Amino acid sequence: MGVGLCNRRTLLPFIGMVIVILAHITNMVVVKIAISRGMNKNVLLVYSYALSTIFLLPCALIFHRSNRDSFTFSTLSKIFLLALIGFVSLTCTYAGLEHGSPMLGSAMLNLIPAFTFVLAVIFRMEKLEWSSTTSLAKSLGTIVSITGAFIMTFYKGPPIMKTSSVAVSPTQQLFASKSIWIFSGLLFAAEALLTSTWYILQASILKKFTAVFTIMFYTCFFGTILSALYSLIVVEDSDAWQLSLDVGLFSVSYSAVSIVFRSSLCTWCLSKTGPVYVSMFKPLGIIFALTMDVIFLGEVLRLGSFIGTGIIVSGFYAVMWGKAKEDYVNSETGVESFRSPDENVPLLQARVEEI
Repeated sequence: MGVGLCNRRTLLPFIGMVIVILAHITNMVVVKIAISRGMNKNVLLVYSYALSTIFLLPCALIFHRSNRDSFTFSTLSKIFLLALIGFVSLTCTYAGLEHGSPMLGSAMLNLIPAFTFVLAVIFRMEKLEWSSTTSLAKSLGTIVSITGAFIMTFYKGPPIMKTSSVAVSPTQQLFASKSIWIFSGLLFAAEALLTSTWYILQASILKKFTAVFTIMFYTCFFGTILSALYSLIVVEDSDAWQLSLDVGLFSVSYSAVSIVFRSSLCTWCLSKTGPVYVSMFKPLGIIFALTMDVIFLGEVLRLGSFIGTGIIVSGFYAVMWGKAKEDYVNSETGVESFRSPDENVPLLQARVEEI
């Protein structure tokens, strides 16, 4: 990318992206602890959405006053679909965390670039040329990533790291079941696929309407409505809606702040260094998740997770290398790709790290 980590231009974005990844994984751990201690996952999602909407309202009103005239019913309809996809994706995430591990979830998130590449080819936002080295790298990287996900999901293997300092909870005993492990892995994989679809749709919206805070506000607003309607149907215990000064209230507040904070900081880092630099921090989440899983949750690191994670990360870097090489060639030859209105970077790739 032409800049080094020690360069002053990339030092702050480097620190910023480390904070973004750490905040994301920390949020997964906090949600896991809250659910393990009895917090209903659907109620947690409703409150997190609602609080995020409140946080985003003043941002949308202050920073995007001039964009109101370009806000049409067609844009609103697409944002509603965006919110629906996002709601289903987060529902899969919380369900996966209920019986699974943040480490498993963070590893599966590395499937997002692969799934996004496949969807981009389907919707003709990317060209697949078998004679091209970059296309081969992205295609093989996609296959390798999916293979690693299958290994991590269907093969647990013997334990290679564990801690006895944390008592095993009933949820962790349930998590020890192979069927629950597979179910959680499939939920996290579904989340990755839905998130990739979310990026594709978001790219389409941002091509005509660039007010990011407005889009985020309405997405969270519709998400609040959808999650509330769903929770009113599936949550039978009325006491589940009560919040007290415990980990439940903390998890709601942290999740809401995390949504707004991560999106804003990641977007700023992206504008300073470009999408490739930002994307390279994705595997860092596995290290954070592994550390927090073992220390705070008492989880067991198994051989299948270790091997699967390594394969997924290898495929991830193959996809990102192919994309970076392609962008470099296009910039040298003057070929235009699908670009954002404000930046000379591919919009589809730029949205891959925005959450």
